[in-house]
Amino acid sequence: MSLQNVCRRGNSFNLLNVTRKVQCRTLSAAVANPQPKQKNGQNIVLVDGVRTPFLTSGTTYSKLMPHELARHSLLSLLQKNRLDKELIDYIVYGSVIQEVKTSNIAREAALAAGFSNKTPAHTVTMACISSNAAITTGMGLIATNTYDVIVAGGVEFMSDVPIRHSRKMRSLLLKANKAKTLGQRLSLLSTFRPDFLAPELPAVAEFSSGETMGHSADRLASAFNVSRSEQDEYALRSHTLAKEAQEKGYFTDLVPFKVSGVDQIVDKDNGIRVSSPESLAKLRPAFVKPYGTVTAANASFLTDGASACIIMTEEKAKQLGLKPKAYLRDFLYVSQDPVNQLLLGPAYGIPKLLKKAGLTLKDIDSWEIHEAFAGQIVANLKALDSDWFCKTYLGLSEKVGTPDLSKWNNWGGSLSIGHPFAATGVRLCMHTANRLVREDGKLGVVAACAAGGQGVAMLIERYPGATAD
Repeated sequence: MSLQNVCRRGNSFNLLNVTRKVQCRTLSAAVANPQPKQKNGQNIVLVDGVRTPFLTSGTTYSKLMPHELARHSLLSLLQKNRLDKELIDYIVYGSVIQEVKTSNIAREAALAAGFSNKTPAHTVTMACISSNAAITTGMGLIATNTYDVIVAGGVEFMSDVPIRHSRKMRSLLLKANKAKTLGQRLSLLSTFRPDFLAPELPAVAEFSSGETMGHSADRLASAFNVSRSEQDEYALRSHTLAKEAQEKGYFTDLVPFKVSGVDQIVDKDNGIRVSSPESLAKLRPAFVKPYGTVTAANASFLTDGASACIIMTEEKAKQLGLKPKAYLRDFLYVSQDPVNQLLLGPAYGIPKLLKKAGLTLKDIDSWEIHEAFAGQIVANLKALDSDWFCKTYLGLSEKVGTPDLSKWNNWGGSLSIGHPFAATGVRLCMHTANRLVREDGKLGVVAACAAGGQGVAMLIERYPGATAD
């Protein structure tokens, strides 16, 4: 049986109704077993996190360099929490499409922000879950008693991506650089052909499959029988909830940014647009033409932005007089077939995380799941609610079920807020921590898919007395 046979019994999610319900519902804390300390006997806490406004690429940030956005997030994090740079033991930062001049952007951003040159910093890359990888790397450094205080984050800058010469042109230039005589240079020049000048753009396709993520999303939607209307409905939900959260001032992790030469201060995400179902239905397919269902409106858009958070032991936080947002209780990573299951990271990661922690769907008060595509989200929901998928691919005795959608991405997500690849993970964690406070919850799950058929799932617990400021 193929994935095309999964969930064909009309598993349709009325997401707009869920949107209406959540507006008038106060969520209560889940009754769950108290979570144990980490294996080294110490609790690791998320003290706070910040992010720049997320902007569509090619807009206000377009003349910057990525390390400038990262620098701003680092400085804003310390200023917000009134921390001295000398307290930071280590910095881990994520980046996906890297600026070649600042390949270790963690180090360059730290130096630009005025951190001591004695503060180590390194850059990680794991596609859309790079800042999750930065956070969990920091957790590992703390758990092994290597360091006490870690700053983790990520930055992505799609307004100016590295464009290379073709392989033939690069080879010619390297040989010319080694040529010592005029004759050798002229001989090389004679091998030049006009097609050498064709530029080589950063890959928008999976290296292992040659397929773009948009095409994969379209195939996944088809395999799980996700209709165009379901996708448009979910996208509209994301933008509607993000707009409401923005207007209510819930995005307290956002720190304004003053771009040099621009009069107006950037103080909000600029990709949130609430449209009508009729307008969304008029858009043409973006990838599989003319019959695909993924459009510009139900897919996440190219985004510029940076984020940063500070994690440490609970004991250290108390010593410093800090009030954490949350406990970072557990995490795991998953990998699966990058061809047919590229975007199913949440469907694989969530059940494993819940089993590892001894929890069920009902114990979770807040779900923050990365929205690469609306079709990807609905497909993952259908996978979790499919007996066949859960038995065949997860090795379970029955389906996991459908999470309570009134607790799902209640402030919108990547479809509306934006998705700077390496910065999204911190946003997901911060929205989880702040939502747990505002919605009176206890436990939250963060999950995301990533290029290469990978994914992450994290368990976060509200810290006693935490605030959502």
